[in-house]
Amino acid sequence: MSYLSAFDDVNLLDAAGLKCMLDSSTSRISVFKQALNDLKEKLDQRFLLALEDKDDIRNIIHGRALAMDELLRCAWSQFTWTAGERSLIAVGGYGRGELAPKSDIDLLLLFQSEADINDNSDSIQAFLTFLWDINLEVGHSVRTLEACVTEATNDVTVVTNLMESRLIAGSDPLREQMMEATSASHIWPSKDFYKAKLNEQYNRHQKYNDIEYNLEPNLKASPGGLRDIQMIGWVAKRHFGDSDLIDLVNRQFLTESEYRTLIEGQSFIWKIRYALHMLTNREEDRILFDLQKRLADLFGYQDQKGKLGIERLMQSYYRRVFHLRQLSDTLLQLFDEAILQAGSGDQITDLNKRFQIRNGYIEAKNESVFTTTPSALMEIFVLLAQTKDVVGIRAETIRLISQARHLIDGHFRQDIRNIMYFVELLRSRNGVSTNLGRMSRYGILGRYLPEFGAIVGQMQYDLFHIYTVDAHSLQVVKNLRKFRHRGNTELFPLATEVIKKLPKVELAYVSALYHDIGKGRGGDHSQLGAVDAKLFCKRHRFAEWDTNLVAWLVENHLSMSTTAQRKDISDPDVILEFARHVGDLTRLNYLYVLTVADIYATNPNLWNSWRASLIKQLYLETQRTIRRGLKNPVGKDERIQHTKERALEILAAGGFTRDEVDAIWDNPGDDYFLRETPENIAWHTKAIGSNGLGVPLVLIQEIDENSYAGATQIFIYAPDRAHLFADIATVMESLGLSIHDARIMTSSGSQFSLDTFIVLDEEGKGIGNDPEKIRTIQHKLLFAISNPNEIKTIRRRTPRQLKHFKIPTQVIISNDLDHDRTIVELISVDRPGLLARIGEIFRELDIRLQNARISTLGERVEDIFFVLDKNNQPITDSQLCQRLKEQLERKLTEEQ
Repeated sequence: MSYLSAFDDVNLLDAAGLKCMLDSSTSRISVFKQALNDLKEKLDQRFLLALEDKDDIRNIIHGRALAMDELLRCAWSQFTWTAGERSLIAVGGYGRGELAPKSDIDLLLLFQSEADINDNSDSIQAFLTFLWDINLEVGHSVRTLEACVTEATNDVTVVTNLMESRLIAGSDPLREQMMEATSASHIWPSKDFYKAKLNEQYNRHQKYNDIEYNLEPNLKASPGGLRDIQMIGWVAKRHFGDSDLIDLVNRQFLTESEYRTLIEGQSFIWKIRYALHMLTNREEDRILFDLQKRLADLFGYQDQKGKLGIERLMQSYYRRVFHLRQLSDTLLQLFDEAILQAGSGDQITDLNKRFQIRNGYIEAKNESVFTTTPSALMEIFVLLAQTKDVVGIRAETIRLISQARHLIDGHFRQDIRNIMYFVELLRSRNGVSTNLGRMSRYGILGRYLPEFGAIVGQMQYDLFHIYTVDAHSLQVVKNLRKFRHRGNTELFPLATEVIKKLPKVELAYVSALYHDIGKGRGGDHSQLGAVDAKLFCKRHRFAEWDTNLVAWLVENHLSMSTTAQRKDISDPDVILEFARHVGDLTRLNYLYVLTVADIYATNPNLWNSWRASLIKQLYLETQRTIRRGLKNPVGKDERIQHTKERALEILAAGGFTRDEVDAIWDNPGDDYFLRETPENIAWHTKAIGSNGLGVPLVLIQEIDENSYAGATQIFIYAPDRAHLFADIATVMESLGLSIHDARIMTSSGSQFSLDTFIVLDEEGKGIGNDPEKIRTIQHKLLFAISNPNEIKTIRRRTPRQLKHFKIPTQVIISNDLDHDRTIVELISVDRPGLLARIGEIFRELDIRLQNARISTLGERVEDIFFVLDKNNQPITDSQLCQRLKEQLERKLTEEQ
């Protein structure tokens, strides 16, 4: 016998049938469990229909709450309750009638007095235990009427939960008393409530960097998520007494169109949330990487040229929450006027025939401003940039902008007035990034620049880019603006100087807007973006030189970071090649600030002092080469001599004589003086001199580029032997350190290895000034140097996000005849212990590492190793090369 009635949207659970089953069963737990299981199956079937638009997700979410009411009433009736008033009340989301598959079922057990609670304590405990036994995720509180008032007075989240209460069983008059006692007329008047909830929302948004676009967004808490919609409902209920969002249409806070946007957005998020709960069998509200593929398949998003199905799903999500965030901001501003500013006089400042400022917000003087003068859609953002102390755009004017943005068409884009307004904004002294962001938020930027509109909400399915393409591009502009302010000198010391040298800073902003605009189309996004950038410049009447510069910057925006991270920038030939590619100092300056702004906007965690020092070194060396003349480059001998002289000056100041220094250096080889700075060489020399020649040594210090996040430099002086690198890498792995750069050099006189490693800890930071940790690292490394046979391999667990990515290992091997070495280029998925494993493979094949460039881009590594055979010669044995390639590709792919 089934106790589930015909599946409809009101009554999903046949209470009479359930009671009948209980009467005939010896185990009420099994009956309730079966009821829940049958309910889940029916709801899941309906959900699959909802994905095909054959059902409404709202019926499913509300229907589950109503069915749960019936089940809880039945459960409540199974227990004996003493005389006195009591109520079983649904609160919070459940009280609203919204219940996803694994959402907490929030209950309030309300009693008239403490005596009533004590008299019913056994039944209360038995009832709650029973709910847990049937596997319901219940959040509960047991309170008296007086306790409810006390708790609600002290905590705005409590009063918020109680506002949404709904009776399940027991005394409704008691619930009504509680509602009256905790109403706005007694506690938390609407002004105070609104301020508290606004502060609560601000703090919540800050946890997500106040951006709708995050790699793994939280459906509830992220900006534009369900909490923002709930916030609107809470404020409307507290102030107006409204119980449904449709009431805001009647009050003219929402238009019919906006209401549909709100409801459709909420339904879309509910669908994803239901799917997350169903797929994980837990209350999971984060769209995690390892779930995104399953979600995309479930929702029918397939791969298309240039764009994965996952990226298409997430773009749909991001665009929805983008509009929900905009709508939420508009409504909150209207609430602010209705609640906080009610009764206060307006302060109005006239701007021109079309606009004025009212109480700090710019507004259109009449409803026809944008329809009669479409160019006002551009003008308003220029006025915002040029007018001090303007908070933003008034809500009613935002609505007018939304209603008029369809007027932005091909004719609008070619209108010289609109072109000049946009260029004027880019050249404004203040508010450039803020108002480009506003233009994007209100749908103007994507219409004025359709190529930008195509990337709105477009995610990049990797761990490298933490924002969508449009958010990232606007963040690059924001970073460029930061470089102009003295307050950012400590974080970006060189960039804040270089940006002052740019003749037209707006060209950098345009390059930032267009540098990634070609993504998602297939093909080389840099080349595609360069074409779009050139068309933009021509349409905006830029001079030919300016146009060519912007197009060049877009096409080459990755060249500086790629050269710094993947090539040996201590090699003068590499610097000369890059200098010839750049051509002149103006291009170099533009490229440097764009590169730094781009890296920091891709993922702030990528910008540490190690990476800063690489980009800075490449910039300064290239600048020096260009100033000298490309036909008169710095030679290796000259650079070595300069480094030695500067190191000697530092050492002489510390009391060292030339003979003492020569004895310590003992001909370490030219590479040492090419790759190390004079300061590092002096540091090494002093330590070796104090420690004793031939005595193994480990030095540790932070790299200091005045950056907010550091990297740690570890210098190892030890007797050279085969596979020393593999042993060191294994020890560093066991210490939780990841190697990001390795310089392996050998002194030809004493056969001592002088190795420098740049490392970060498991959180992507330097070791810092932790004496105990430094001593531990030194001790373990020195032990490994002297006792290679006692090294134990310890594998760290692969982080959850990395487990989802599978990248077949690719290996390219070639010989560098100019430097007498073999180059091994490797692409694979990142994971703990990867470098130690590579070192083990080198050991197995008796291959020696000379140098390494480690580049980690999110989940992907692109490493370059410079190696020699066991005779310290380039690998000319084709069979050995093939074995090396096969072992690296096979073993590293198998171990993912």
